[in-house]
Amino acid sequence: MAMRSGLSALEQLAARLPGGVELYRLGPDGRVLTADRGGARHLGHQHGSTTGELLRFIDSGQYAHYFIGDAKTSPERPSNATYKLGIVAPRSAFTPHAHGGEHLVLSLGLASCGLYDAERRRVVHVPLTPGLMIRIPELMPHSFANRGTGPLNILAANTGYGIDHEDYAITAAEAERREDHQLATALREVERRQRIGQVGARERLAAGLRRFAAVLESPR
Repeated sequence: MAMRSGLSALEQLAARLPGGVELYRLGPDGRVLTADRGGARHLGHQHGSTTGELLRFIDSGQYAHYFIGDAKTSPERPSNATYKLGIVAPRSAFTPHAHGGEHLVLSLGLASCGLYDAERRRVVHVPLTPGLMIRIPELMPHSFANRGTGPLNILAANTGYGIDHEDYAITAAEAERREDHQLATALREVERRQRIGQVGARERLAAGLRRFAAVLESPR
């Protein structure tokens, strides 16, 4: 019901928009609405279906929608950076990987990030809550996970590379193929230590309050 009223509210706003302007509503339940002068709609992914608005995001079941750049961005075809919306499946984690460029991720839900600390030779797990953004240097092995039971929205920016580039997400298997043994070893360690993590009682309460606030804040 809340999502339906949110769609109706965006439809009312859509008629006022100048051509080329887009609105996005990122709901606390992980679903995304978008609107332009033509009307409002769910963004590509609802009840397991997808449209051309969403691309595969590293693993099956994970999706990305580009705002800046595209899947073919690379140093040879630059757009300086890519900026995209990621939709992460409930209770799931990405295959551990490292990016050829630096990486920033803003979590809009309950996430976690496993990072390989090369100086201390250990994996560190960082819980992420809505509004926390993490910046990761290039070639640092890491993996994101969705701790929640609904879709997780993240906003992700990468310098220099789109998903189709071979250096966008280097996995342990790819590092081994390249005979980069140091990177492969670090990525395998992230794999061994990878965990999704749990949602605490206080976080569940806060999530419920955010859903309530989203209903109150929805445009009328």
